[in-house]
Amino acid sequence: MFPSSPGPIGVFDSGYGGLTILKEIRETLPEYDYVYLGDNARTPYGTRSFDVVYEFTREAVEALFSRGCHLVILACNTASAKALRSIQQKDLPGWDSSRRVLGVIVPTVEALGSISKNGNIGILGTPGTVSSGTYDIEIA
Repeated sequence: MFPSSPGPIGVFDSGYGGLTILKEIRETLPEYDYVYLGDNARTPYGTRSFDVVYEFTREAVEALFSRGCHLVILACNTASAKALRSIQQKDLPGWDSSRRVLGVIVPTVEALGSISKNGNIGILGTPGTVSSGTYDIEIA
């Protein structure tokens, strides 16, 4: 179904915001090639239902896998909050268990301790990201 030799790292966002994530990843890991996919036709994802975000994100991951990516980074908070776990648990085992899909929420939460000087943080996000409770779960 998908190419078997490792290829570029795929980065997905519902628009252009993920380009900032791509820039940082490229600076950290310049030895890799990258494919960026921004779903500008259906942006924004933030007010869409779980099912719609999951389906759009699943389509994007499949598209990046078909282009040879073995690792896809969801640079979209809403996709990470609403679709990542389902894709990891439901879809990846049927596609190819050697492939990986990661999101941006866990690394963001892991970095919070070094960012906040007083232990307080604020989260700005789309309604979908905030209402998912994913940041609350990961921070806890």
